[in-house]
Amino acid sequence: MVAIGGGTGLSTLLRGLKQRVPHASGLLTVPARAPLIADLSAVVTVTDDGGSSGRLRRDFNMLPPGDLRNCMVALSEDERLISQLFRHRFRKGGELGGHNFGNLFIAALTEMTGDFGQAIKLAAEILATRGHIYPATQTNVTLAARMEDGSIVRGETNITASHLHIVELMLDPPDPPPPPETLAAIAAADLITVGPGSLYTSIVTNLLVKGIPEALGDAPGTRVYICNLMTQANESLHLTAAQHIERIYEHAGRPVFDFAVVNTAPVSAELRKRYAAQGAEATIADVARIEAMGIQCVTGNFAEEGDVLRHAADRVSDAVLALPMRTAVAAGAR
Repeated sequence: MVAIGGGTGLSTLLRGLKQRVPHASGLLTVPARAPLIADLSAVVTVTDDGGSSGRLRRDFNMLPPGDLRNCMVALSEDERLISQLFRHRFRKGGELGGHNFGNLFIAALTEMTGDFGQAIKLAAEILATRGHIYPATQTNVTLAARMEDGSIVRGETNITASHLHIVELMLDPPDPPPPPETLAAIAAADLITVGPGSLYTSIVTNLLVKGIPEALGDAPGTRVYICNLMTQANESLHLTAAQHIERIYEHAGRPVFDFAVVNTAPVSAELRKRYAAQGAEATIADVARIEAMGIQCVTGNFAEEGDVLRHAADRVSDAVLALPMRTAVAAGAR
């Protein structure tokens, strides 16, 4: 299985999927009859230029490690001491203030090995992750967006802060190559998920890497889009679930999904009010429009409410892991 994305959405999903990957001891944390994952890979966007990741990117001319680090922690065998250390952010210490220990650790490994991909691999081994972590590209790219007024905004932080709507997303330099392992993982996968995550800065960014849209379009495995629960102020405000997919297709240049997992459970009034203050709203599940695109919808309650709204990783995992069998049965019937 391959999960593509970035940000909090991808790491949340990976925490659920991890439970389906057997421990090295062979022990499982899910019922014996639950579908299992023999090999799990995450393909992660690398365009962050803010916070600790942005500072390291500028100071060391390296790729931003933040999203990759979060995915490592999510897939780690033991999310207690070592993973807590990787999440630790220095609150004091002059130049160390605001830096994340995991990011510094990856920066040190990158400097030692001279290779960012190797540094990610070694860090994942230390965390004993139940899966592989691959950057979408190892090229040091800058994100740029053409906005609704025709202006070009450069840098993920500036794009996210803009009050204008994004019309087109671009990478500079354009068409950066992916690591060979990324394309090989997609080609070999029985199941590929894209999302959840910020429409442009976590999802579309991966599809601007040369070869990834083509690999997804040609992939023999089942391809699934996991739709966001809420819209975002400048990335997807007022966009329905189908319109999210349409924007993805516009940038991919081809259809790349067989299924879409869409939440149809209501969001509480309290959370709707809280998100409305941030310019966000519940994503409308326009199922008929999605299915008119040739995509089968999987609907249900995939939301988990707390201080924030997140995908219920266990229920989403149950839903997506059932889809390859569903595809095989349909193919057999034909």
